[in-house]
Amino acid sequence: MNLQILILNAYCDYDNNPSNSDISGRLYNWYVASYTNLKNVCPEGWHVPSDAEWTILIDYTGDSHIAGGKLKETGITHWGSPWGGYNIGATNETGFTALPGGRRWGDGTFFFFGLSGYWWASPDVGCCIAWATGIYCEYAIISADYYPRTEGFSIRCLKD
Repeated sequence: MNLQILILNAYCDYDNNPSNSDISGRLYNWYVASYTNLKNVCPEGWHVPSDAEWTILIDYTGDSHIAGGKLKETGITHWGSPWGGYNIGATNETGFTALPGGRRWGDGTFFFFGLSGYWWASPDVGCCIAWATGIYCEYAIISADYYPRTEGFSIRCLKD
């Protein structure tokens, strides 16, 4: 499916290569993550976490400056750079095993596979934007920000 469709559920494989989804899953636009989506991506009994639920996870790990490291898969098998592997602060002590699925911008351009992971939160925060959380290879931090709903990010389901 094409993520450029502005108000429809859409997903893709990073770089349109199915083998990338074998590693870190697919990228979805926000409409797939939305609570209003009747065909939600999460199985029954699970849901896309809200920003408040992400905040609980971050607080549990200590704070946003170290949370990314505690959530990231260790090593440089998946996390790293084309210029040399690194995965700063990764301990995965939570067992979350975050993988760097990268992102797809609304124009169809792919970026950051192996370097960062972004996960949608639900519900939305405005007419054209939604909340997402990001983790990066060169930091132990985790950050949250608003992004256009047409961007392609990962989704991590949370048990109800």
